[in-house]
Amino acid sequence: MSDLVMQMQAGDTTLGIVGAGIMGRGIAQIAAEAGVTVLLADARPQAAQEARDFVAGMLRRKADKGTLTAEQLEAALARLVVTDAGPDTGYGAFAGCHVVVEAVAERLEIKHAVLAGLEAAVSDDCIVATNTSSLSVTAIAAAARRPGRVAGFHFFNPVPLMRIVEVIGGTVTDDAVVEALITLAGRLGHRPVRATDTPGFLVNHAGRAFGTEAVRIVSEGVASVADVDRVMVEAAGFRMGPFQLLDLTGLDVSHAVMESIYHQYYQEPRYRPGYLTAQRLAAGLLGRKSGEGFYCYPDGVQAMPPEPAVPVAGGVSVWIGAGDPVDREAVRAMVQAAGGALESGDRPSAQAVCVVMPYGDDATSCGLAQGLDPARVVAVDMLFGLRGRRTMMLTPLTDVACRDQIHALLAADGSAVTVIEDSPGFIAQRMVAAIVNVGCEIAQQKVASPDDINTAVELGLGYPHGPLRLGDAVGPQRVLRILEAMQARTGDMRYRPSLWLRRRAGLGVSLATPATPVRAA
Repeated sequence: MSDLVMQMQAGDTTLGIVGAGIMGRGIAQIAAEAGVTVLLADARPQAAQEARDFVAGMLRRKADKGTLTAEQLEAALARLVVTDAGPDTGYGAFAGCHVVVEAVAERLEIKHAVLAGLEAAVSDDCIVATNTSSLSVTAIAAAARRPGRVAGFHFFNPVPLMRIVEVIGGTVTDDAVVEALITLAGRLGHRPVRATDTPGFLVNHAGRAFGTEAVRIVSEGVASVADVDRVMVEAAGFRMGPFQLLDLTGLDVSHAVMESIYHQYYQEPRYRPGYLTAQRLAAGLLGRKSGEGFYCYPDGVQAMPPEPAVPVAGGVSVWIGAGDPVDREAVRAMVQAAGGALESGDRPSAQAVCVVMPYGDDATSCGLAQGLDPARVVAVDMLFGLRGRRTMMLTPLTDVACRDQIHALLAADGSAVTVIEDSPGFIAQRMVAAIVNVGCEIAQQKVASPDDINTAVELGLGYPHGPLRLGDAVGPQRVLRILEAMQARTGDMRYRPSLWLRRRAGLGVSLATPATPVRAA
């Protein structure tokens, strides 16, 4: 098997692909462009030819745009070979393959049948790779005559654009097989990340918190779907909000992954789905593909509900509660710039609006801890300072006039403002802390290296930072503080901090590169 690593680097490699659907086509395209001979097969008659025609069309479009020369185009097309291989005819056409990738339906019995057919045809040195996204590589390999040659080779859709691939070794996969696939991935122009055979592998595992925590926030009545998306895009810097992403992928896909990972981890609270996605799935509100999901899509365009108008408020007296000195100074400067009057006494006057800045706690608890009148308390999220969209949180008793006065101050410089109900951790704090915590637990379980965790999430999910780098940017001690406060306030074990986070926050070192000190929060 070790000779295969050299073969993957520069040799005349032949790749078989079983399953000529979207994923099979994408893998075929990048392989043919990279100088690999591709043999296509599918159980449905004509599907392999249709796949070749599709790939040929994509390659010709690249040539028309000048990203492929005429010679490169013709060479790539010559490397795409349609075969009659299949469950009825056998896989004899694949006898000379160095690697075969199966991209068939996500059902274990189908994959086992394909595996049996392949092993009857290919050489003992041929690698059999599975593009599964949800099944155990070990379970797939268990039916093999030579299980050591079976590994996961998980690409993401669309394959030519999502330049990342997870390489997953099962329990008995030979190391040389994993190394050979890592080498092949690089040759195909993709960034390989090595992951262990755990539920969700790396990318799907790391993405759990983004959707499940957002669903929980909405189901608790804290904020609307649009509120959550706007905050995560305009304050936290994500490319799209969690509900926009759920609508893009479709609840028929996303909810199934949520439930699968939750149950495969034996009901681990960190991955617990919410009833909201199951309910909307049952109603057929899948997202863009059905024309309606969490948003409506008239003419295929997302309709974002309008925001409430910014209230007009007169002169207001503001007292700033205890908190981080940097946060207090930022709020002080904002109030002064907006024309508000600041109170400097140890205690607020009876007319003052009291601004508090909790981390992981809610407005009510924070106000009570400081002995403040809950009717005059408003909390402001300072996780990302006051740049971008600003979030203010109310107690159940916050006076409407106090709410409007602080809203007007926060919006005075043109900044967008989101007003939410009382919740430990606001929106951004809850979601960022949950994302970082899941990433830390992946590192703790040694599912992948810290560098691969960050790279996989940035490339595979489009996050502004991988979870460990995100935790370093916010501050590990601050993330730990948020999680501990949320767990204490809610009693929910979903917020219990990972030992990876707890230890590194205590040591004052980076989550991503443990030898590097980071700033204290």
